[in-house]
Amino acid sequence: MWVMTFHAACARLLRMEAERLGYTKSFTIYDQSDSQRMVRRCLEELEVDTKRYPPRAVQARISDAKNSLTDAETYQEMQGSPFEEMVGQVYRLYERRMLEANAMDFDDLLMRAVNVLELFEDVRRRYQERFRWVLVDEYQDTNRAQYRLLQLLAGGHGNLTVVGDDSQAIYGFRGADVRNILEFEQDFPEAHVVKLEQNYRSTQTILSA
Repeated sequence: MWVMTFHAACARLLRMEAERLGYTKSFTIYDQSDSQRMVRRCLEELEVDTKRYPPRAVQARISDAKNSLTDAETYQEMQGSPFEEMVGQVYRLYERRMLEANAMDFDDLLMRAVNVLELFEDVRRRYQERFRWVLVDEYQDTNRAQYRLLQLLAGGHGNLTVVGDDSQAIYGFRGADVRNILEFEQDFPEAHVVKLEQNYRSTQTILSA
């Protein structure tokens, strides 16, 4: 069994499959600070004023795009404001420099795992066979990249169990998409829903409140 976070599971998968995407198996994983430094380098390379456009803000936009599985080319096509247009240029250069550095950021771990499962049928089938049963806790906190990953892994057998509570969906600011749980029955019509309506851990005072 693999009992771990999405990011840890994707990192393990990519250590075995990254060469399919042009990385080596020993790729470096950048934390947020590393990622922001790379964004700053890209901003400077494009001669963008980093005081007017802080690397943190640009990196946050790139992160949001990756969590919704929007690649650099698609992001540039969607450009609206001058800021978004600039982010699109930085995003494209950032992706190129990260590949040259043989590095992935935290958001890449999800996005690249989805990429490799979508692009290579033999890889997708192998992991569908490996993970005959998939269980996800706190499902209301998943983002679109995590949702797509689950679709791909459970696509062959449909043995997907999720546990969550849409009233506890509080991480929208971090990319979580409450539609994942609200539309679960629609997206997986064969699902059986079990409601856990009996509370065994709160005192009566809390329940009454």
